Amino acid sequence: MRIPVLSFLLLLQVAPIFAQNKAVFSVQADKPGAAVSPTMWGIFFEDINLGADGGLYAELIKNRSFEFFKPLMGWQIRNSKATGTLNFGSNLLMINRPERAETNPRYLQVTLNKTPKDSLGLTNEGFRGMGIKKDLRYDFSVLYRLQSGNAKIHLELVSEKGEIIGSGVFAPKNTGDVWQKGETSFTASATDPKAKLNIWFEGTGVLDVDMLSLFPGDTWKGRKGGLRADMVQILADLKPGFIRFPGGCIVEGHDLSVRYQWKRTIGPIEERKLVVNRWNYEFAHRPTPDYFQTFGLGFLEYFQMAEDIGAEPLPILNCGMACQFNSAEVAPLEDLAPYVQDALDLIEFANGSTATKWGKMRADLGHPAPFKLKMLGVGNENWGPQYIERLKIFQAALKREHPEIQLVCSSGIAPTGELFDYLNGELRAMKADFIDEHYYSRPEWFLANAKRYDTYDRKSKSKVFAGEYAGQSDKTVSVLNKNNWRTALAEAAYMTGLERNADVVQMASYAPLFGHVDGWQWKPNLIWVDNLKTMPTPNYQVQKLYSNHKGSQVVPILYKDKLPATGQDSLYASAMLDQTSNELIIKIVNASAKQQLTQVNIDGVKKLDGPAKLITLQHDNLEAENTMEQPGVIAPIESVIQTKGRGIEMEIKGHSFSVIRVNL
Repeated sequence: MRIPVLSFLLLLQVAPIFAQNKAVFSVQADKPGAAVSPTMWGIFFEDINLGADGGLYAELIKNRSFEFFKPLMGWQIRNSKATGTLNFGSNLLMINRPERAETNPRYLQVTLNKTPKDSLGLTNEGFRGMGIKKDLRYDFSVLYRLQSGNAKIHLELVSEKGEIIGSGVFAPKNTGDVWQKGETSFTASATDPKAKLNIWFEGTGVLDVDMLSLFPGDTWKGRKGGLRADMVQILADLKPGFIRFPGGCIVEGHDLSVRYQWKRTIGPIEERKLVVNRWNYEFAHRPTPDYFQTFGLGFLEYFQMAEDIGAEPLPILNCGMACQFNSAEVAPLEDLAPYVQDALDLIEFANGSTATKWGKMRADLGHPAPFKLKMLGVGNENWGPQYIERLKIFQAALKREHPEIQLVCSSGIAPTGELFDYLNGELRAMKADFIDEHYYSRPEWFLANAKRYDTYDRKSKSKVFAGEYAGQSDKTVSVLNKNNWRTALAEAAYMTGLERNADVVQMASYAPLFGHVDGWQWKPNLIWVDNLKTMPTPNYQVQKLYSNHKGSQVVPILYKDKLPATGQDSLYASAMLDQTSNELIIKIVNASAKQQLTQVNIDGVKKLDGPAKLITLQHDNLEAENTMEQPGVIAPIESVIQTKGRGIEMEIKGHSFSVIRVNL
């Protein structure tokens, strides 16, 4: 074939342009640097968006002990002779016991006089309905007292269409003046995400009832009264290095009277005092008047879940300060001793021998082995001199008694500005173990700040915990925020900077974690749920790729001018060695729409061992989202790419996040 001279000359001119457009990375695999902390990527749980009650905690009955501000919130009286609450106070009487004021004072007294079934009862609406599964066992329990007579409790699961899809009966025994726990189980005949529970009373006598409870039979690890299995599993799939709990702003409370107090969350369920959830009334545009904390998910359950999924527990305790967005109350310094003692007692509860008071309590609750607590947070998103002076008291006491425990300390609500600069300076002067930085920002901020930690002081003993972050597609607290691919891709780009600076940043977690589609207060969230299903967002998929492909040691990956890829040509990159599998893990984000021919040269090896594994998250539309109906719109795709000598040549798609694993 003959090529015209002019065409040949044009080809000679164009060929160098193609060569110049190739993105060339150099990975210095023979120059391992900082170790990657086992706790690098973790999860942050807070009871927001029905995250615990109505979510992770699998209880289906709302207001089971009648302790909400309105005792019958979530309940409807069913009476063939009256409507609404007209009969409330004759056959049904709400009684308040002052001797139980610190735990669970209210119970319902039901007076029966040859009462037939279907004439007197209650209906519970659940948490935005009850998610019921066909052929699954449901376990009902109740605390009751029947001094004389005979009675029956009839149970009916009712579908959204009004059909009975499960039923059972419990016959209380005469107990005299003693409270007992009664239980029965039955099986559902159909699936319904919005079911309700009817409870009918039959017989003669005076029946007192409290703690009316219904749990699915498929809780996590089959534990009665336990956690929703699919929600724990989606966390376990992240292989998180840590789990921070229980918050978040609920640690502080809107005032100190409703702060989170861990000692009130352990022991018998009926003795855990309910308090209002801070997110009940926080946002006028998303009020949730039925949002309370029952503490069925308490500190024992948090520690146990962390152990189950292989994550280090990171409890956060109140430092004597209420939320500064609300009352901004503080405990006087001279009254701070009980707060400090709570922290010391928590360490004993988690780690102490069974010969100690709180270690024995742990054993009595069914977990004699210690939880091996290594970290503890003092305060949540607190700021100002008032925080520092209280933190110093905690630090002195905790380091004196438990120097092995690392303390996580707040740097406030934003990663820049006067508040942050003050706290960052004070905390580093105090040699704080971890400084907890938070950033809820637009995607542009994350793309522009991938090298935020490149210039942090390597000699400082204080390490960074990126404790709360999430890309905001609109703005912080906006109901228009979305978990779209734009935010997830920007987070992926930013996380290359966290990973590249693993000697400075040793923990990171997205926030918030869960959001119920019918009960949220905040957007975006890492995982969306309804009453039956979980839905991983694109942001979740990014977190999972980082956590599941963490590596153990940072190695340099250089781009143009032998510098890290921090946004040049819209490319971001990090690289790790996995010493366990003897692999090199490379992460590349292409934030532009343009597909990019890419060459990755790997220095320090003679020849690569076989093909490489490629995992890609990609979508052409930055506004794309996963939904409950289509959860896989943005999901990882695995493929194999060939290696050649000491390198890889591949096409990096536009708007993509790629993870490459290469055998060395």
